[in-house]
Amino acid sequence: MRFAGVVRGTRGGRAAAGLACAAVLAGTLAGCSGRVAEDAAPPVASGGTAPSAPTPATHPFTGGTRGLRNPVLAVKIENTRPAMPQSGVTAADIVYVEQVEGGETRLMAVYSSRYPRRVGPVRSARISDLHILPQFGRPAFAFSGVQSKMKPYVRRAPVYDVSQENGGSAYFRAGPKPIPYNLYADPRNLLRLAPRAEPPRDIGFRFGPAPAGGRPTKTFTARWPSATMAFTWSAKRKRWLSSFGGRVNVGAEGDVLGGHTIVVQYAKTTRSKFHDFLGSYTPLIHTTGTGRATVLRDGMAYDARWSRPSETQGTTFTTADGRPMTFAAGQVWVVLVNDGRPYMP
Repeated sequence: MRFAGVVRGTRGGRAAAGLACAAVLAGTLAGCSGRVAEDAAPPVASGGTAPSAPTPATHPFTGGTRGLRNPVLAVKIENTRPAMPQSGVTAADIVYVEQVEGGETRLMAVYSSRYPRRVGPVRSARISDLHILPQFGRPAFAFSGVQSKMKPYVRRAPVYDVSQENGGSAYFRAGPKPIPYNLYADPRNLLRLAPRAEPPRDIGFRFGPAPAGGRPTKTFTARWPSATMAFTWSAKRKRWLSSFGGRVNVGAEGDVLGGHTIVVQYAKTTRSKFHDFLGSYTPLIHTTGTGRATVLRDGMAYDARWSRPSETQGTTFTTADGRPMTFAAGQVWVVLVNDGRPYMP
């Protein structure tokens, strides 16, 4: 079903991209074909818990055998220079990189197979998070807060809200950095606040031997209007090592951040109705539908296609010849960039 959208101009006279599909059908959003949602409402929590599924043989987020029934926790983490080094990112199963206001980026780290002792700096949620998370069922979602206009969306979303507002002693301030770069959380204490958070489910990832058709690649750089992240293959460590703004990205635990598989997912980025206190509009990243991707694994780059029919379903990736794009076992980064040049909505 299609919805008519509204074309808006950007701040400073720039024109916003595209027609938009606006929002809501009983709180759920069908993927739009050919149009993108400008101010889409995420799915609404249906209440209760899903029937228990059989324990998978391998973890659907990592391809490993650890933590197969552990509850899923997603945490928003700052990803700008003042916040670094970040804590707990190396323990995540999946790390999403999302554009936020001003052309900067923020992380959403998803945990299940293991949990770090602390994670942070924890920062506020964005509307794009609520469009990504429904594929995980009903996970716990940790963040420092949201603007008042977005609170109804969070309340209706299929997540357990374990934000700072509800989290009590699970959150704490630590270290020499000023507010807002010194807020951390204990994942295990967060999950005690969400005892019914659901275990991992199939979100479309497939793990296995590398497919044919890749091209040798040493480094790949992802770009946003005000940020860059590069991923360089390390044959010694058998994973991709990240840098931020040209500097090696070392976590608080002392290891360079990076994943065994890096998925650069090109997704249409438009303007949402939300904005920060400076008037910069919040990007809305459209993660349903279809599009192109570059998948990095084992020192190779693969041209791929992504498909996500609806927000309650996962994202599948296929190679240029239509076969499943298999990932290397281990941490996966999903780097969301605009489908086109870096764009400030």
